[in-house]
Amino acid sequence: MIDTGRTLITNANLIDPEAGTVTQGSLLIEEGHITRITPGAAPTDMPKGTRVIDAGGRHLAPGIVDIGVKVCEPGERHKESFRSAGLAAAAGGVTTMATRPDTLPAIDSPEVLEFTRRRANEAAPVNVLPMAALTKGRAGKEMTEIGFLMDAGAVAFTDCDHVVQSTKVFARALTYARACGALVIAHPQEPGLSAGAAATSGKFASLYGLPAVSPMAERMGLDRDIALLEMTGARYHADQITTARALPALQRAKRNGLDITAGTSIHHLTLNELDLAGYRTFFKVKPPLRCEEDRQAIIEAVRTGLIDTISSMHTPQDEESKRLPFEEAASGAVALETLLPAALRLYHSGDLDLPTLFRALSLNPAKRLGLPSGRLSVGAPADLVLFDADKPFVLDRFKLRSKSKNTPFDGARMQGRVMTTFVAGTPVYEAN
Repeated sequence: MIDTGRTLITNANLIDPEAGTVTQGSLLIEEGHITRITPGAAPTDMPKGTRVIDAGGRHLAPGIVDIGVKVCEPGERHKESFRSAGLAAAAGGVTTMATRPDTLPAIDSPEVLEFTRRRANEAAPVNVLPMAALTKGRAGKEMTEIGFLMDAGAVAFTDCDHVVQSTKVFARALTYARACGALVIAHPQEPGLSAGAAATSGKFASLYGLPAVSPMAERMGLDRDIALLEMTGARYHADQITTARALPALQRAKRNGLDITAGTSIHHLTLNELDLAGYRTFFKVKPPLRCEEDRQAIIEAVRTGLIDTISSMHTPQDEESKRLPFEEAASGAVALETLLPAALRLYHSGDLDLPTLFRALSLNPAKRLGLPSGRLSVGAPADLVLFDADKPFVLDRFKLRSKSKNTPFDGARMQGRVMTTFVAGTPVYEAN
């Protein structure tokens, strides 16, 4: 009889983002946690009834911790539900989703937060950690009840792509967040410059006649936020740094000891402004895709650790929202299932090794949210992804588990498939 509480995964290439290593070995799971890691050959002293999974030389890594996933409950369940997002996450190797509060209505009260937590627990097979709005209605006028929302389970506070334009309101919110020990996640942009932009300024945007924004808008927004961090001492995470112009300011802030981390999206790491050719609205994201020089600079910032996290910025949009003239189409792309294979493009190109990738996909996001996951170490939760890094496929957007199908990778040749995803040692996805 197989003991379902004990699982041994053998013959795996173990990716340890803390140690920065990839080693062949075995991993034992008991009662939802990693209890033993054995290099080399599989151990022979396992109790009778242990479930054994032969990884066949595939890679085993900590499950992805994805900060900034939009699930459209409440308000727009036709775009994405907790069930569909959870299934998509499991199929993509995402074991924890930190979900955004830009819903209808916004998650700005303990009551709405409790609703989302209950729905997530009922429907999603992966861990769901809700974030709450920083200001009521994400309107930038009045801060939310941060303490009460933390008590209700909010892991961070953000107005998402709505920049808090009032410096006084934002400073007060940061001050209160610091007193509560809360993490604030902001979208660095100068809203006046970026309003209405559909592309990044330059020759390409001019050629296509698209309203554009200078990369300096991101730099200016980050500079303002850093100044307020110096004043308040709050915990701060920039959701997306996408331009080379913003990197020196980020580096100075870290060197000066501010409690600041930064992320970027998988789309800004793997696509550039030239992908907008033909006015394909599935490539319209926020901030807009950047030039190739910016993309390379952001890859290098991930490699050195200046940028801490990589996220999907999963933003479901229905067909009606995307099948519009480029300027009018909604921004955003689904990415829960494509996050890992897209990230593996950087591995296959030689830009980033696997430990560096999973440092940004799993370890650093878990650390920033204060989670014990994201690690391949004894005692850590057995939230894991087993994947074949070399398996090729052509993406068919209609096979995605998300309700919305707005992926820029439709029809793209990709390499790397998830074979099994484990949450607390239990398989929540297994490839056919």
